[in-house]
Amino acid sequence: MNRAFNRKKDKSWMHTPEALAKHYIPYNVKFLGNTEVEAPKGTEVVKDAVRKLKFQRHIKKSEGQKTPKVELQISIYGVKILDSKTKDVQHNCQLHRISFCADDKTDKRIFTFICKDSESNKHLCFVFDSEKCAEEITLTIGQAFDLAYKKFLESGGKDVETRKQIGTLQKRIQELESENSELKQQLQDLEEQLMIAHEPPAGSVSTKPLSTDVFDMVPFSPVTPLVPTVASNGCPPPPTTLPPDIRKDLFGSEPFDPFTCGSADFPPDIQSKLDEMQEGFKMGLTLGGAVFALDPLDSRC
Repeated sequence: MNRAFNRKKDKSWMHTPEALAKHYIPYNVKFLGNTEVEAPKGTEVVKDAVRKLKFQRHIKKSEGQKTPKVELQISIYGVKILDSKTKDVQHNCQLHRISFCADDKTDKRIFTFICKDSESNKHLCFVFDSEKCAEEITLTIGQAFDLAYKKFLESGGKDVETRKQIGTLQKRIQELESENSELKQQLQDLEEQLMIAHEPPAGSVSTKPLSTDVFDMVPFSPVTPLVPTVASNGCPPPPTTLPPDIRKDLFGSEPFDPFTCGSADFPPDIQSKLDEMQEGFKMGLTLGGAVFALDPLDSRC
């Protein structure tokens, strides 16, 4: 293993200071994983972690699992590990938490660094397969350390606190984004449950509400019978029970029928005239002709 931070000062760095200070240097690598280590630095510590993760990756490969591809973004603020397709941040290792970085001289593809986790305060060793550019990545992180240290001296130590605050805010943003995604999923599940609850069961007949006019009344149809509907206040209409043998007019009175009235209802002379009219009406129906009866009370006769 080769310690990247012991690079000779007479050699120039690979990237411009602006590229690491204002932007970042990206590298596409394969992520073998990370594992907890007992010490924050040491060549033997890193070798043991590499052997362990290589063995685990060999088992997963035999099971058909591919090594995930990630993108490393290196700057003076740290090393970000992103999903190569979705660009989601998987790990954000701040530079002041990285204590050791090395590449394997026997295997040009393997590159690793040790970082202290911000939550558990445990030291984790990250191992990558970098397609024969492990040394370049190690030197890039070394240059980022060199620029960050110079900036620290220029700012009098204030820049470290700023980076800590930025890191805390970035962590909080990630937590809020995760909570937002969970809430969206819960809302979608509730909407699906409501849609299922409102669907009628199989085989049932759906009742379509009656359409009403501008006066909130059901239009009259001579074909379909009138069905009493619920009033706008939610109360059902009162039942209408009328005697079947009694008919009434618009004013609530029984209609007048001179042929069904009793003999005691009129004077004798008027009653006799009514009897004659009734007999003439019956005779006309018998003969099948038209009958015109003159009212004897009419002054025009």
